Amino acid sequence: MTKLDEHTTYLRNLARKVLPAGTYGNLASDLIIARGNAGRVWDVDGKEYVDFLIGSGPMLIGHAHPAVTAAVMEQLQQGTTYFLPNEHGIRLAAEIVEAVPCAEQVRFTSTGTEADFYAMRLARAYRKRDKILKFEGGYHGMSDYALMSLYPPADSNPELPHPDSAGIPGRIRDDVIVAPFNDIEATREIIHRHRDDLAGVIVEPMQRLVPPVPGFLQGLRDITRECGIVLIFDEVVTGFRLAYGGAQEYYGVTPDLCTLGKVCGGGFPLAAIAGRADIMRHFDRDKVKKSEFLLQIGTLNGNPIAAAAGLATLDVLKRPGAYTKLFAIGRQLWSSLEVSLARAGIPALVVGEPVLFDALFTARKQAHNYRATLDVDPVVSQRFHGLLQERGILKGSGKIYVSLAHDERDLAQSARAFDEAARMAA
Repeated sequence: MTKLDEHTTYLRNLARKVLPAGTYGNLASDLIIARGNAGRVWDVDGKEYVDFLIGSGPMLIGHAHPAVTAAVMEQLQQGTTYFLPNEHGIRLAAEIVEAVPCAEQVRFTSTGTEADFYAMRLARAYRKRDKILKFEGGYHGMSDYALMSLYPPADSNPELPHPDSAGIPGRIRDDVIVAPFNDIEATREIIHRHRDDLAGVIVEPMQRLVPPVPGFLQGLRDITRECGIVLIFDEVVTGFRLAYGGAQEYYGVTPDLCTLGKVCGGGFPLAAIAGRADIMRHFDRDKVKKSEFLLQIGTLNGNPIAAAAGLATLDVLKRPGAYTKLFAIGRQLWSSLEVSLARAGIPALVVGEPVLFDALFTARKQAHNYRATLDVDPVVSQRFHGLLQERGILKGSGKIYVSLAHDERDLAQSARAFDEAARMAA
């Protein structure tokens, strides 16, 4: 055994000893990453991967981008956190207001989970109601309310909230209502039935990998406006990814509130709630009654290093042609994946948008909701993903994240890996 092998074994054994399951809880993998650059990462064994995980989405312009690195290094010399407003954070908030259609004001958090949690709480404060409607299969972080019907079993009642984790109080179910994504008629009926109790509706405008069918988001906007219910777009994933103005710009529908994260933190812990000033005023104790004030405190909210990284990232994304290039990379990768699976005779459906997609190993011709995504062959899926990793392609089990840093060499290696993995998995 070489010294490198010994070091890797030591790290893996140490991880299993000090970390439950030997991981951070994000992915079931024994990979330990040593470094990343542009569109690639290297593990502690020195193996190189084309990285389509990109940190689960934040690294949209690639790892160790020079502009981000320079901004972070400059701020590091001025201190790392203050617990008070800083120039980078104020400028980042202003950039969000300029870019995102619904954003009139911004509040920062450190994680998307916090942002979604506070957005739901904000809707309750504004509407003076308790219930939140979410969509089956929708992911909104790790709070008790969010972890209802994210992964409900196929044989469960789709309208009954299903807890996805141990430790969630049973009474949380009473305040969560579940609807089917992309079914506007069923959603309209559910909202009308509960309109007097509903504070807000939270939705991923693109739910995991499932895009909205034409008219769904606009229909949701019309119903919630008619009923005076707060509409929240969870754009932690889609914000600054589908377009500079996020899914709101891309799909042409403006909510009352949105949550942002991942891209706007430039790879550092930063997220945000943004929206209408008359709703956001509940964060300002001077603008509302004491009973209506929403307390929100976080040690690292608007952290200057994260904000500097976010500003540098957004500056790159604002450059002419950035999104044209990003979508072109994604379309080429999508085509390679689709062709390879078809050539191997594997029933599969590639779903998503060009910047974020993956293959469902199914004979279905379309997948418009959570239940449809359950109809897959898990054996072929697991084998295909394992074969890709052996060939130096790193991705999550259900997503391919595209970045601006992926180049022709990355795409060529990916196309070869797709072909070889598909042939062997068939």
